[in-house]
Amino acid sequence: MNTTLILDFLQKIAENNNTTWFHEHKAEYQQAKAEFEQGVKEAIQTIATFDPTIAHLTPKDCCYRFNRDIRFSPDKSPYKRHFGAYISAHGKKGLHGGYYIHVRPGHCVLATGVYWLPTNILTAVRNEIMGNIDEWQACVENPTFVETYGRVNEGFWEDDDYMSEKGFGITHLKKAPRDFPADYEHIDYLKMKDYCCWQTVGDNFFSQPDWTKKMAHLFRVAKPMMDFTNSVIDDYE
Repeated sequence: MNTTLILDFLQKIAENNNTTWFHEHKAEYQQAKAEFEQGVKEAIQTIATFDPTIAHLTPKDCCYRFNRDIRFSPDKSPYKRHFGAYISAHGKKGLHGGYYIHVRPGHCVLATGVYWLPTNILTAVRNEIMGNIDEWQACVENPTFVETYGRVNEGFWEDDDYMSEKGFGITHLKKAPRDFPADYEHIDYLKMKDYCCWQTVGDNFFSQPDWTKKMAHLFRVAKPMMDFTNSVIDDYE
């Protein structure tokens, strides 16, 4: 994956985010897009060695559109400032947890897990955590996970411009969720509104010869946590 070409284009679109400039430089976009898709293809092949459920995917199944949905946003910039891909066995629009690759100058991220679950499924996940807290703790409190992603509430991800180097849980309730005991010993896990962990990486990460190996390590560390939540989510899909 030629990240120099990708990052150069993304820096330009950030400075010239309008349709006129984009159409004049569409060939550059297509080159950058092709390079990113090649990287996603390599990522799929590597992840499939330890998670065969995603082996059938193609970059088209995983990569998000570059156009922004501006219907309800005060920011009317027509294009994103990043390339993103969600590698999930049920596709990028499914609820099933997966692996996320985010490439943007100065803000490259690798993440694993689930986000924006419907209330009924989120409640089911919380019940599963309470009912199997020892198994859950083994997934997210083992030394390797904590060293890689930290503990719940330690990190933050406000937006693409403002996030910690690592973290576990993007959004959280201030109080115990409805119908759950506020005095529960592990209530912070039930306050989570998503079960996603991440680590930021440098702009040169994806240009390293062994980047897929390093990526695989991050994803493998997080996989038991994701598998735990998917065991609940898949009953609803």
